[in-house]
Amino acid sequence: MRNCKRAHPEWLQPYLSRNLRVGPPAPQVAMDDISRWPQYPVPMPDETSPAKPKRLLTRRAVLTGIGGVVGAGALGVGGFLLVDKYDRFARSADRTIRDHRVELAATRPRMVIARGLDPARSVRAAVERMGGMSALVGPADVVVVKPNIGWDRTAEQGANTHPEVVAEVVRLCREARARRVIVTDCPVRRSRAAFERSGILAAATAAGAEVILPEDSRYYTVEISKRLGTWDVLEPFVIADKIINIPVAKHHELTGVTAGLKNWLGITGKTRITFHSDLQHSIAELAALMRPTLTIVDGSRVLMEHGPSGGNLDDVKPTRTIAAGVDPVALDAWAFTLFPNKPVPENLRIAEGMGLGQVNFAALSPEEITAG
Repeated sequence: MRNCKRAHPEWLQPYLSRNLRVGPPAPQVAMDDISRWPQYPVPMPDETSPAKPKRLLTRRAVLTGIGGVVGAGALGVGGFLLVDKYDRFARSADRTIRDHRVELAATRPRMVIARGLDPARSVRAAVERMGGMSALVGPADVVVVKPNIGWDRTAEQGANTHPEVVAEVVRLCREARARRVIVTDCPVRRSRAAFERSGILAAATAAGAEVILPEDSRYYTVEISKRLGTWDVLEPFVIADKIINIPVAKHHELTGVTAGLKNWLGITGKTRITFHSDLQHSIAELAALMRPTLTIVDGSRVLMEHGPSGGNLDDVKPTRTIAAGVDPVALDAWAFTLFPNKPVPENLRIAEGMGLGQVNFAALSPEEITAG
């Protein structure tokens, strides 16, 4: 078991600050900000001595100063890469993550699409049509609910899962008498601001969940894949008996659309830029690690452009749809239908090739219902 602070060997210590994993980034110096340029003392004349010419700030001096800043930045990058390589490939994993899937009754649909004005009612109707939460969650279970809480945005801006969707999933788990219901995620920045402004902290707490911010969580080391290596994963995802993934469908500048598979980036800490070196394979490999009990895609309102963070209400379209199912690849493929002319991304094809689900969601014969 590990917490947020980890011991590193002595040879890495020069690259680490006292409180951070890597050293602080080098300051950025704007070329037109002369107040940040290197300064040199200039002798001042007095009443008894003749004036001396001032020393001019030469081009060479300026370039020397800027070169020092660039060099410091390069050292910071090099230190980060060394620490990142050590963390991922020189440490052993503490734990593994279990397969959280369950087998539904043969008479129940594997995918349900619910439409209605109230997202909470749509969630309940979809889950009930699949046999109810008690068919998925038992009284002894620790259930982890994984929304998308990536950004410091309001519910109306569509960058995060709708708080009423999260709250209804919590209520359903409580009604199924789950032993614990935990809501957690790792936002891109400012965790508490994202949890609070999204409305998820208040809604999930009121519904009876334990809400755990990443800064308050313990971490375990888990091997994601041979290529990605070992990462620190938030404790709830490691101890969970059941996991319910409830992403929001929205535009993403790197993948076109993001939904359930990419939502797994939030199981680890904020220094996850390494995933983006081959993002499509990273998404699929994370999906192979995280096999959820249930996926519920929030399509109640959709951020159509300028994702993933959004911010402009003009980019948000009310679609009033919720999709639930046990095939995460099919659910993501369905999410792409909310966005005209968006091709299915490579990560879904890779995931399908790994046996994680099927892109052709229509083959599951999804049931469509109206929730009112």
